[in-house]
Amino acid sequence: MSTDQCVDKLKNRGIKPTAARIIVFKELSKQESPVSLLELETLIDTLDKSTISRTLSVLLEHHAIHAFEDGSGSTKYEICTSESNCPIQNRHIHFFCEECRHTFCLDNIHIPIVQLPQGFVMDSINYTVKGICPSCNSKR
Repeated sequence: MSTDQCVDKLKNRGIKPTAARIIVFKELSKQESPVSLLELETLIDTLDKSTISRTLSVLLEHHAIHAFEDGSGSTKYEICTSESNCPIQNRHIHFFCEECRHTFCLDNIHIPIVQLPQGFVMDSINYTVKGICPSCNSKR
């Protein structure tokens, strides 16, 4: 994604496109799979941890990215591909390989919608399947 595309996407979400926000959003857009804060720190050596963390908070608040726990002990982040506020119906399942510790997006498998009891209001949902990925399974 180009810088101009990042700026447009941020503006469309109501986010002021500061240099740090553009850098973080652009780096997230390059990733083929969700990444942790620690991985982002390694990928972005021009920003400190607190700046990246604050930027992620703003992006989350405006639904420009998703955050979820994948079973590795850290929160992972990925770009929201929806043009709206990313309704739960548009979100996908993640797979965490317990052997190589890699997280995969299963884009074609949507998160099942659960009916909550009256009075409960869903804010977010996380659906991660754990097991062995095809690559690790073929090495067995």
